[in-house]
Amino acid sequence: MNESILIVDDLATNRIILKVKLNAACYQTLQASTGAEALRLAREKQPKLILLDMVLPDVPGIEICRRVRADPATRHIPIVMITAASDRVSRLAALEAGADEYLTKPLNDVVLLARIRSILRARQNETEMQLRLETWGEFDLSEGETPFTRPGRVSLIAADTATAGRWRDALAPHVSARMDILSPSEALSPALDGLAPDLYLIAETLGAFGSGQRLIADLRARPASRHAAIAFVLQRADPDAAAMALDFGATDLLSDPFDPQETALRIAMHVSRKQRADKLRRAVSDGLRLAVTDALTGLYNRRYALSYLDRLANRARLNGTRFAVMVLDLDRFKTVNDTLGHAAGDRVLETLAQRLRENLRPSDLIARIGGEEFLVVLPDVTIDSASRTAERLCRAVGAAPVVLGDGHEPVEVTISVGLAMGPALSVHDDGEIGRETLARADAALLAAKTDGRNQVTIGSAA
Repeated sequence: MNESILIVDDLATNRIILKVKLNAACYQTLQASTGAEALRLAREKQPKLILLDMVLPDVPGIEICRRVRADPATRHIPIVMITAASDRVSRLAALEAGADEYLTKPLNDVVLLARIRSILRARQNETEMQLRLETWGEFDLSEGETPFTRPGRVSLIAADTATAGRWRDALAPHVSARMDILSPSEALSPALDGLAPDLYLIAETLGAFGSGQRLIADLRARPASRHAAIAFVLQRADPDAAAMALDFGATDLLSDPFDPQETALRIAMHVSRKQRADKLRRAVSDGLRLAVTDALTGLYNRRYALSYLDRLANRARLNGTRFAVMVLDLDRFKTVNDTLGHAAGDRVLETLAQRLRENLRPSDLIARIGGEEFLVVLPDVTIDSASRTAERLCRAVGAAPVVLGDGHEPVEVTISVGLAMGPALSVHDDGEIGRETLARADAALLAAKTDGRNQVTIGSAA
């Protein structure tokens, strides 16, 4: 999927060079030569990321950063400051203004692209959670959020306790969060699952444990630490090691020895974002799950799914992206209920829901919208990838019979799938985009069942 990145630089040569690099990595780009133009494009085009030069002809880059952060319509857009100035004052000013990163010219292509991937990955996860929370907000189900925010927690992990202690002593005057020194094995201990920190500072080399990249991968694989921020501390300038750490899941890069004040600003930013994301996840998992899920299958119900589809469809229209809608129906389900009873039918529905969940991405939405009818919404996909997903679901459901128990023989089950891509170019009303796509998927489902069932049919105008 292409991501739109806004390049802001007063020199056309610099803009062209960045555009070529980003286009080669399959990113779409926008360009602005002034601060005023950058602010306008940020509001109108809603880019996924802004690469912002520090020096502009009309407004300083740092002031543009402040204005982007002050505007509710743009404050969510990540900003990477790019400049030839490598002085400490400029770096601190950029971070204090709200920049996500500060990179100096000449840019290293490997690190730049890895940094972009890391930032976009984090932003996509937060956007998905925010979208679900906004959908919940439409139902007025919230009981209000406690204003209490617990103090941040930071774990320092180095090859030896002396190095980690040096980090803590340097940061203590500037960091309000609690800082603990851990060994790599302690960081992975199940005993800490309920006490995982908001941020890990991890050294590049960890003695007998091996590389810091390995620890990052291990932490990202564990539910307790999966969402924590991770700052990777490099011993020397090594673009390949830096890029590898970011791709393994690091949130930020630091160099040892680091500037305590700058590092403190980065820590505060990451801890704040991590805690905000935690609140979003709790809101969705604790409140929304109980109010808008199907009691039998645990999937979202029709009410939530249609509201989510409307929001996603409107966002896709504004951003120029595409999404897929699938309507799935259990073939000959009435026969199961009539011959084996409703308890057996319920078991079939529960098994179907489980198989569908196991074969979809975390960002995909799945809902039960009728007795044996299900809705799947795939954001940011192409017709080819959506078709492959639909075919995979058909195979997964029919791969093995459903075990019923209570003396019943296992029962073979299959599904029919109607698939449609949105938004259709002929639809202009924001409120109709999602429902029109759903109607085309529903018509495609009818065609799939008419043509023999256990198959995928793609709707018109896909």
